[in-house]
Amino acid sequence: MRQEEINALKSNKSDQGEVIKQEFYKYLRYWIWFAIGISFAFLIAFLYLRYTPRIYNSSAKIQILNKQKGLELPSSAFVFNRSNINLENEVEILRSYRIIEQVVRNLNLTMEFYEEGSVRTTEIDRFPFEVKKNVENENIQTSQTFRIEVKKEAFEIFSNGSDQPTVIPNFNSYLIRHKLPFDLRTENGSNIKDIVGKTFILRFLPLTSATTKLKNKITIGLVGKASDLLQISHSSESRPKSERILNELVEVFNMDGIIDRQEVSKRTIDFIDERFVYLAQELDSIETEKKDFKQSNDIIYIESNAAEGLGQRAQSDQNVFNIENQILLSKMLKETLALDKNKESDLLPSNIGIDNSIVNSLVDQYNTLVFERDKLMISGGESNPKVQVVNSKLNEVKDNIRVSLSAYEQQLDASKKQLLGRNQRFVSEVAQLPRKEKLLNSIERQRVIKETLYLFLLQKREEAAINLAITEPSIKVVEYALSGSAPISPNSRSVYLFALIAGLLIPFGVLYATIVLDTKIKSKNDIEVKVPNVPVLAELPRIKDKDLVFRDPTDRNVQAEAFRILSSNVNYILSMNAPSDGKVIYCTSTIKGEGKTYVGLNLSLALASLNKKVLLVGADLRNPQIHNYTDHNKDEAGLSNYLHDASFDWKKALFKGFEKYPEHYTLLSGSIPPNPTQLLTNGRFEKLLSEAKENFDYIVVDTAPTILVTDTMLISQWADATLYLVRAEFTEKNLLDFSKNLHETGRLKNMAYVINGVGASKSYGYTYNYGYSYGYGANMKIRKR
Repeated sequence: MRQEEINALKSNKSDQGEVIKQEFYKYLRYWIWFAIGISFAFLIAFLYLRYTPRIYNSSAKIQILNKQKGLELPSSAFVFNRSNINLENEVEILRSYRIIEQVVRNLNLTMEFYEEGSVRTTEIDRFPFEVKKNVENENIQTSQTFRIEVKKEAFEIFSNGSDQPTVIPNFNSYLIRHKLPFDLRTENGSNIKDIVGKTFILRFLPLTSATTKLKNKITIGLVGKASDLLQISHSSESRPKSERILNELVEVFNMDGIIDRQEVSKRTIDFIDERFVYLAQELDSIETEKKDFKQSNDIIYIESNAAEGLGQRAQSDQNVFNIENQILLSKMLKETLALDKNKESDLLPSNIGIDNSIVNSLVDQYNTLVFERDKLMISGGESNPKVQVVNSKLNEVKDNIRVSLSAYEQQLDASKKQLLGRNQRFVSEVAQLPRKEKLLNSIERQRVIKETLYLFLLQKREEAAINLAITEPSIKVVEYALSGSAPISPNSRSVYLFALIAGLLIPFGVLYATIVLDTKIKSKNDIEVKVPNVPVLAELPRIKDKDLVFRDPTDRNVQAEAFRILSSNVNYILSMNAPSDGKVIYCTSTIKGEGKTYVGLNLSLALASLNKKVLLVGADLRNPQIHNYTDHNKDEAGLSNYLHDASFDWKKALFKGFEKYPEHYTLLSGSIPPNPTQLLTNGRFEKLLSEAKENFDYIVVDTAPTILVTDTMLISQWADATLYLVRAEFTEKNLLDFSKNLHETGRLKNMAYVINGVGASKSYGYTYNYGYSYGYGANMKIRKR
């Protein structure tokens, strides 16, 4: 039992694989439509990418600092102090209309610049010539568009679709009178030839529109879920413009925070100034006295400044010494390179104290190449091509070292000059210190109470002023605006991937809908799925010729060979349970038009070509069709006459309708009777078959359709085999249920299907494309139907 289950499982898997394979080939037959669909989709994608503006994304990263201390929060105290910074509020402030409007004003974003191309119009950061707006932002009430065409001698400007241009000769509007809200001219040194023939578009936007437009394009979000960094993004066609906008937005937001922090200091200073008015006169007299004393005695209290100046001078001298040392080391290394110029490259000294990472890196690289060359010379000699390559690299590195040393020396010389200038200034400051200094305690002791109050107020005022002057930034710029090299829209990969998917899915969808909605039988697969227990003996090709009967037994065409295959298969099923004498074969179908008469006739001819004696009987008394394939009239005496008249000899009604088949006989249906059912069941039809079996090897009976009348079921018990005809592209699949029921109930004996007209549809991967020329010496042309 276990082995049977395993075998059943393998069989199911094999069946599933076969079904999948059939489905695949079903659609593969239409590969040309998939290819056309993909090509068309790719063409649309190419045109879309060609004409759609490319949008680039720029982003900057900032960190909001603690407003209380102006310092960023330590990571260890982040959770505890996170409440001090409400990032949601900061984001809203950053995107607020007030901040965005200030950015628009600072960058003059009420003007937009475009360059008109042959394919599309692209937004740019600015024009390649100077443009100055002559109207205030508040005075721009509506959008205005100006088209600027660059000619050989002048600008031609069309405003708001006007046909009459404003001509700006010599590319300078400052030299003429005009009514344009802007001036333009070429910049000094610019090459106007590079832009002659180009067209630019200048667009003015109202301040509110420009601000709203920019506000909608700004997106702000956290860098990560657990991060306190904000990422600000802006997308546009111009990467430089996006970067300028983001950097300006960061600066405006930072200044806004600084101004908020300075507000407390400003209010403190204002309060102290108000209180200071009452003491101004008395304190003024004290200051005047101190001033007179210092002027008369030539005294100043700046000891700390003097000490600081001396310290700065000493530090400056040390810096000058260090720079001179670096200059000396650089010259030494250059001399070493100069000595090595006319001989083979040798190792250079490294880590000699030069404070330049580029030079040190190049020296290390040079020494590494020297080692590599020496190893190659040992193994391959100087003529080794690899040695020559390394020598070439050594020369390049050596040149780079010289260039880097020269640049480094120029930098050191500039730094040395700057330090010497500072040193001279320190010397001058120290020399100007007063030589005398007297204590002013006697003057300062006067009016101690008022002076103490004055000093207290003055101290507080100075503290507020210092806080105002050294206010730290409100944000830390983690990363200034950077733009991606590839556009975010349209994404070429996504567009082409979507085109590929659409190019496959659209033809597939159309084909799938066509196949699903098509309820006709296409091939034996449709029958095997619904009626697996009934064999399919043959699939007959669709014949378009007018003569549907192969009249020559030596024919090698598709039709003849198909019916020979059918006759062979019929003999196989007859051999299992048919008697040794004449064999009775019924040809029937579900409905009219499925080709039972055509199949019955050609099957009888195929059997007769085997030198068998065959009788074709027209038992479809209601709608006889056999006469159409012969030269006889349908009203000639036949089966119906025999069934009706007991004295009628049916053998006398036989005729040979095909001269090349001497053993083939035909019995027509005869006159159409009013009561065919009674005639077929009166016992004479059984008698006719019994007599025919004694004289013929095969009796092929063309019967009536089964679903329309009961004639066939009434005589089915006398058949040795029943061929049930279905026609491709004609028979509905649901009609198979009727024939399946006839088989399962035993109402039709030894039933087998024959499919007629196969090849009418290529959607199921089956057409007759065979050449039957093997063994006959014929070189027949393959017929494809």
